[in-house]
Formats: sequence, structure tokens, C-alpha cells
Amino acid sequence: MITLKNEHLTVTVDEFGAQMRSLVCDDSNYLWSGDPLVWEETAPILFPICGGLKDDKYILNGKEYTLPKHGYGRNTLFEVESVTDTNVVLLHKSSDETKVMYPFDYEFRVCFALEDKEVKINYILNNLSSETMYFGVGAHEGYATPEGIEDYDLIFDEAETLGSHYVYGNLLSRATYPIIKDSRVLPLYDKYFLVDALVFSGLKSKAATLRNRKTGRAVRVEFPDATYLLLWHKHGAGFMCVEPWLGAPDFEKTDFYIENKDGITALEAGKSFNFAHNIKIME
Repeated sequence: MITLKNEHLTVTVDEFGAQMRSLVCDDSNYLWSGDPLVWEETAPILFPICGGLKDDKYILNGKEYTLPKHGYGRNTLFEVESVTDTNVVLLHKSSDETKVMYPFDYEFRVCFALEDKEVKINYILNNLSSETMYFGVGAHEGYATPEGIEDYDLIFDEAETLGSHYVYGNLLSRATYPIIKDSRVLPLYDKYFLVDALVFSGLKSKAATLRNRKTGRAVRVEFPDATYLLLWHKHGAGFMCVEPWLGAPDFEKTDFYIENKDGITALEAGKSFNFAHNIKIME
């Protein structure tokens, strides 16, 4: 476990999965505790896909491959490439083991940097293959809501009219159902998560703030490059996940070819790609 610290923040990062395990500001932890009886993770990284595939499979160059939901990044031991008091770079490289599931050569770095009351997280992917690489990457931080999620709102930077895609197991429907209309404020209700998650696409906002309307406790999440935003919560648990994704689960109708997958990103041979989001403690 790696500990980063500045004047305001103390952050612990686990090399296994390259995920934050705590985000402490002024003696208060803003991340979920990772209670194994409820949900043992705290901020897993989704790579090289976000969400699930139909039948857990995809086709590339005529060959069928199997990938678990959210890929395998969260179950991978990263190596520490560099570390200071306030920054760490964690590195994962492709291997014979990963190529069974995902036949590309790559380097995948996860960079954490503390600045004032903000954690800046950057995912850097280098395609070392001789062919185009198809991938998704996403964040899955669970923010502590010890008072219960129904004391919280998610406040967008811009007025939004949002419908959530219907969720069927690991798959999405193209149909949506209404959540808010021409509003910046999404009040959070436990009932939303009886069917798993809220899945939004086409947002105008590039940031949103999870705020307790009674106490003012708040976390701002900036996601300038995300194509999907998911909200996930386990019924009755003291956390809310605010998840910026570059990618999406499979929709119900798919031909399984990864290059045709909704939300997939194509990275040419020898190229690099950055995907970043920032987390700021607000007072």
C-alpha cells in the first residue's frame, strides 16, 4: 500500500488493482470503507472494457475471446514505476496471461497526483502492438455516504435532461426512462438502484458534485473526456459510486465484433491515449 500526503489530503493506493483505498481530508474519509460483507472494493479501475459483454465474449480478426465484466485491470498487480510524497505512477504491462483474453501488447499506467484538496487521476495507455487496439477504460470510485444516499444530490454543472438506459443483467437497452428534465440537481433515491445502475450518455456537463443537502459535505468529480456516466449503489449501503467511463457495456443487440462495439475506442499501433478525471473535496 502506498500513502500520498499533502497539507490537506492523505490518500492510500493499493498496487493490486491500482485503486484508491482511502481519501482522507480533515480527518474524514470520503471513500467507502470497502466492507467485504457489503462491497469489498473502493475504487476499482475498469480495463480493457467497461461493463459486461454479451455472453462475456467478443470477436477480433475472426477469433473469439472471453473477458469478464469490467475486464481484469482491477484484479492485476501493478508495479510502482515512480513515487514521491504527492505522486505515484503505477504500471501494468501485457503478458502471455493477458493475451489469452486480450491479444494486444501495451503498457497501461495509472497516475495519482495530489494538489491542494484535489486528486488528479490519469490513465495512460500505450499501444505497443502492430495493429489497432480496441479498448475501454473507466473509473468506479465509491464515495462514502454514511448518512444514507437519500440525504444527497448529484449536482451537474449544466442543466440536464437525462434518461437512464434500461439495464438487463450485464447489457443495456437503447431505450431510456426519464430521470430529470432541464435541471442541474438529481436527488438520489435508493429505488433507482433496485435495477442495478443509472446509465447516462450524452451529458452536457463535464463535472458533477455529490453533496449532502443537510451537512454540505461534498465531492466534485470532473470528467472532461467521459462518454458515459454511471451511478451505482448497493441497496441500503453507505456509498454512492460516481463513474466516468470511456466505454459502455454491450447493448442487447451486438454482432460481437469488438471494432463495432458501442463506446469502444480505437488506438492505432504505436500511439498513446490519456483519459483523466479529478476528484476535489469541497467545503
